[in-house]
Amino acid sequence: MKILMASPEPPASDYGNGVTARRWAGMLRELGHDVLISLGYEGGGYDALVALHAGRSAECIRRFAAEHPGAPIVIGLTGTDLYPDFATSGVDPAVLELADRFVTLQSHGVQQLPPQLRPRARVITQSLPPVPAAEPRTDCFEVAFLAHVRPVKDPLLPAKAVRLLPADSRIALTHAGGARDEASQREVAAEAADNPRYTWLGALPRADALQVLARSRLLVLSSRHEGGANVVTEALAVGVPVISTHIPGSTGLLGDDYPGYFPVGDADALAAALYAAERNDGGVYDRMKERCGALRHLAEPGREKHAWAELWAELRAEQPSLTERVRRGQP
Repeated sequence: MKILMASPEPPASDYGNGVTARRWAGMLRELGHDVLISLGYEGGGYDALVALHAGRSAECIRRFAAEHPGAPIVIGLTGTDLYPDFATSGVDPAVLELADRFVTLQSHGVQQLPPQLRPRARVITQSLPPVPAAEPRTDCFEVAFLAHVRPVKDPLLPAKAVRLLPADSRIALTHAGGARDEASQREVAAEAADNPRYTWLGALPRADALQVLARSRLLVLSSRHEGGANVVTEALAVGVPVISTHIPGSTGLLGDDYPGYFPVGDADALAAALYAAERNDGGVYDRMKERCGALRHLAEPGREKHAWAELWAELRAEQPSLTERVRRGQP
């Protein structure tokens, strides 16, 4: 099939949507499809559309549906689509109705869909090819924070938290991620200059950021919302335990009873969780590491590729009925 992969980020972007679009396109090519990644739909003949972000790709989805009646449409639902809900995110319900399948990155995302659309959803966990092992630093207890400087990531919360640590803590926070505007850049740079436990590396090539993760003792995720963070599955792939905000995007991957959560926006709680992990209080670090190890299979590329193969097999089987049906408002 000739597939258009529509992403709200440029194909070379290291932001989450760009990374996801490249990985999905690569897997679909391996499955024998011809895939073009584009910022939108500019016309042309395609057999199917995969659109990342129901909100930001809405016009692309509408145009494609109008010009390719019956061609399958798959919508990849992102965190800013799903949370706090579609209405608040500004997602047009009519656009959702145009989808033949939805892809969510973790199991809780399906529940955000209207009940009549949930049967169209498939959970496809993100993956990561093997990353070379890296020795942890011996001069500190390094914690990785891999996030671009955007409000939804609450990017200064981890830096605020490490300021609250007791003097005997050896925790050092390493932040890799770019700032999209000068004001954010100045704010983060000022924090790094004044906070001895916090190092901001700015935007790094993805391979270099993964090496920071691979050598770290922990990953911290401070996001207010996530559809299913790339970096969490990357941490699973490299065997690094995660401390995360208690959000559906993480509980849907790590489990509701995972021992490494803290409330959204709570620097004190994050500081306490980091210190407890460093000290392994009550064996909490061991339990996080054990759980993340048990979930490592979720990040295997073969598993993700197989899930995409199954999805396209379903769509091929349905194709005769797809080409005959009127899309508007019909499940």
